[in-house]
Amino acid sequence: MGATKTDDAVADPGSFAPPRQRIRFVRAMAHLAKQRAVGEPASVYISVPPGISQSRQWPQWRARIQGDLPDRTQLLTYEDAFGGREYAWDAFADSLDGLIVVGKQKRAGSRVFILGPVARLELRSLVAQRPVLLYAHDLGLVPVVDCKPAPLPHEHKGTRLKLTVPRRWTRTSETLTSALAALQPPPEETPRTADHLLHPFDAPQEYSST
Repeated sequence: MGATKTDDAVADPGSFAPPRQRIRFVRAMAHLAKQRAVGEPASVYISVPPGISQSRQWPQWRARIQGDLPDRTQLLTYEDAFGGREYAWDAFADSLDGLIVVGKQKRAGSRVFILGPVARLELRSLVAQRPVLLYAHDLGLVPVVDCKPAPLPHEHKGTRLKLTVPRRWTRTSETLTSALAALQPPPEETPRTADHLLHPFDAPQEYSST
């Protein structure tokens, strides 16, 4: 029997993650948000293959990614983190607040993106601990937890990862909202001074003459 439209809706409800997994993700992001230091910008690594980072479209894509993140978020590239130094990912990953992966789009307009072996390993090391987002071009940033993963083994080039974004996914999803909130530092509090200390020689309002 062929799949019906109803079957498609059940199979692709806006997230490929089971409801319990989405709930756990949102709760984990809320916990991270509470731990954020006041006024400290988030540090996010952007994993992008050379073929994309050297393309003419990359500056525009990076600007859009930056605009979709909370204010003052620090975007770190490979050159920022490892330029001229050893690629010590595990030690570096411990210092990160989040990760953004940029993959090769299967074709224009497609919701399928392919990550290389390095990006796949970077994603796997953080996906259960920090906000991990896929840059999906027209859709913007999509939490990886909502995507459908599929390994693509290769005999010589290592295992790549295919990520499929749900057709019904929207930017109003609770997973995205919570992931961005986990990267948003709490606002710096301005100390409030009692009115009677601001004007110590003024008579209290209830005793002022009319």
